Amino acid sequence: MLARKGLLPDGFLLTRLAEDQNQLKTSRTRAQRARFITKTGSCNVAHRNIREQGRFLQDVFTTMVDLKWQHSLLIFTSAFLCSWMLFAMVWWLLAFAHGDLEPRDPNGEPGPVPCVTAIHSFTSAFLFSIEVQVTIGFGGRMVTEECPMAITVLIIQNILGLIINAVMLGCVFMKTAQANRRAETLIFSRNAVIAPRNGRPTFMFRVGDLRKSMIISATIQLQVIRRTVTAEGEVIPVCQLDIQVENPLRSNGIFLVSPLIISHTIDRGSPLYEMSALSLAAEDLEIIVILEGVVETTGITMQARTSYTPDEILWGRRFVSIITEEDGRYCVDYSKFGNTVPIRMPSLSAKELDQTRGIQDSANDTHLQPVANAKPMDCWSTAEMV
Repeated sequence: MLARKGLLPDGFLLTRLAEDQNQLKTSRTRAQRARFITKTGSCNVAHRNIREQGRFLQDVFTTMVDLKWQHSLLIFTSAFLCSWMLFAMVWWLLAFAHGDLEPRDPNGEPGPVPCVTAIHSFTSAFLFSIEVQVTIGFGGRMVTEECPMAITVLIIQNILGLIINAVMLGCVFMKTAQANRRAETLIFSRNAVIAPRNGRPTFMFRVGDLRKSMIISATIQLQVIRRTVTAEGEVIPVCQLDIQVENPLRSNGIFLVSPLIISHTIDRGSPLYEMSALSLAAEDLEIIVILEGVVETTGITMQARTSYTPDEILWGRRFVSIITEEDGRYCVDYSKFGNTVPIRMPSLSAKELDQTRGIQDSANDTHLQPVANAKPMDCWSTAEMV
C-alpha cells in the first residue's frame, strides 16, 4: 500500500523480498553455533593446554570447593584415612622400639610399663590412632608417662587432626552453602520476544523468583556475544557488547517480589538496531542475561545466568499476563510463565522502520494527498505482507 502512495521507492518491496529469501536460505544452512552460556547458566568454555597447573595448588581451598562432589568426598575420606594410617604406623613403631610388642607370660612377673597400653599389633595401633584423632576414648588404650616421645606424638596428632577437621568440614560447608544453589529457584522464560512497546521495537524476557525470601539489591545485566571483524581485519570470535536495560529509575536495579518482564528498547545505540525478523535468524549471536543480588537469608552474593540464541527469540509475540488480584492480594500463575501470544508487528528492522517513518514525515511535510481507505499505520501492514 505504501508503494502505491509513493512513500517508498519503486521496487522496494521486491528487493526486500529477494533479500529476505536469501537470508532465510542462509539461516537454514548455517551451522549451529556453540552456546557461550547454557540455558542453566553454566559457562560452556573448555580450558585446554594449561601449562602452569601448579597455580591451582596455590589456592587449595578454592580448588577443593570448585571440585565435583564425588571428588570432594573422595578427598575428604582419603584425608582422614591417610592421617589415621600414618599415625597408626607411628604408634606401632613407638611400641616396637619400646618393646611393647614382645609376648609376655601372663603368669610371670609384670614387665616394664608400655608407652601405650593394650597395643599388641598394627590393628590395635590403628584403632588407637582413630581414638586419639576423633577423641572417642573407649578407655582400653591410653598413653602413659613412660615415653615422652609418645606424649609428643599425641600432641602433634591432636593438632593435625583439628586442622584436617577445619579444612575438610569448611570445604563441605562452602559447597553446600554456595550461592548458585539459590539460583535454582530463579527462573527465566524459555524464549525471549521482540514486540513493539511504546511505539518502539523492544527485546523482552521474563524472570521470576519462586522463593518468598527476596534477592536484595538485584540487578540485571545484558550482553551480546557475537563474532566481529575490526576495521583492521582482526577477527574477534567472542566480542561482548553491553545492552542497556529499560528502567525508569535509570539503573539496572529491580524489585523481584513478583515475575518481571525485563525490556530493552531497540534504538540507534542497540546492537539489534539493524536486524529484521529474517536477518536475526541468520545472525551468529547470543544474548546473555546476568541476574546478581544478595541472598536475604544468608547475605551471600549470588548470580543467575541464562542466554538466548536467535532461534529462541520470538518475533512479533508478547508475554501473557500472569498476575491477578484475588481477595485483596496479588496472585501469580506460574503455569503461564513462558506463554506468549502473537501480535501485529512488521518484520522490518528498527532501522528500516525509522527510515520508513522518515519518508512518511517528509511526505506529510510536502502535503502529499493520501490514498482513499488507507490505514493509519500503512508501514506496519505492508511489512506484515512482506
